[in-house]
Amino acid sequence: MLAMVLREVGARLVPEERPDPEPPPGEVRIRVEACAVCRTDLHVIDGELPQTVYPIVPGHEVVGIVEAVGAGVTSPAPGTRVGVPWLGHACGRCPYCQTDRENLCDAPGFTGCTRDGGFATHVLAEAAFTIPLDAGLDPVATAPLLCAGLIGWRTLRMAGAAGTVGLYGFGAAAHIVAQVCRWQGRRVFALTRPGDREAQDFARALGAAWAGGSDEAPPEPLDVALIFAPDGRLVPAALKAVRKGGRVVCGGIHMSDIPAFPYDLLWGERAVLSVANLTREDARSFFEIVPRAGIVTHTRAYPLARANEAVAAHRSGALQGAAVLVP
Repeated sequence: MLAMVLREVGARLVPEERPDPEPPPGEVRIRVEACAVCRTDLHVIDGELPQTVYPIVPGHEVVGIVEAVGAGVTSPAPGTRVGVPWLGHACGRCPYCQTDRENLCDAPGFTGCTRDGGFATHVLAEAAFTIPLDAGLDPVATAPLLCAGLIGWRTLRMAGAAGTVGLYGFGAAAHIVAQVCRWQGRRVFALTRPGDREAQDFARALGAAWAGGSDEAPPEPLDVALIFAPDGRLVPAALKAVRKGGRVVCGGIHMSDIPAFPYDLLWGERAVLSVANLTREDARSFFEIVPRAGIVTHTRAYPLARANEAVAAHRSGALQGAAVLVP
């Protein structure tokens, strides 16, 4: 197998030939068909996630075919298509796992962070944490749904019954959430990097009622603001934009420091929430609505060997949608 390996913080990914791995008990070996690049991969590369184990093969938006199974695995069977998301393991014993909150597990494992991920031709995964996928799905189009879609979905669910939704940062996650909101009948206001007219046009094309810079006020108060950009300065801006009783939900795994802000912005029973990881139930519920909502991902495919180029394209912010590696 070929893997693109991050040997240390801040380094370039380097190709490495390895023997095809044999799945241990409870795990499966998957032939990777596609793996999207996520902002979390940038945090892994930049050393911003202390749990990361180096060297590591990044990538946690994986679509592939099961090739071999370890002892005790009855599902998925060889030949079936599955997805491999960020949450790769949960202990099943801690108080969070026992109360259907495995995303907060005290002893978790993360694909492409604490265990090797999908920037490779093959990947191992715990069978119980793979996601069944339809055999007819397009792997490249589906790959971004494994994190940008799932985290976006969990973030949106935390919005409750909000009718007006502000999306701060219009990248891979927001372009999927905007389509879900449109299907649900919600109104979307997209707030991009100041001056990014291309992203604003993209948002309007996906049904946003208004699009402008994050330094602007939306045309009316928001019921909820969903922040996908890792910029802590957006939290006070979003609090200012939501109405009394509104929520600001931070959807990223890492964010720069939130600056001090006056209590008046929080008063009025406004709330600031964070999203941590995802659960397998998130995956089940999200993939049920994907075909009904008519979600279309916007992607640009790169050969696996050009992983550094794909990462750079994602980092630049100029890419509309998601970069996807194809072995």
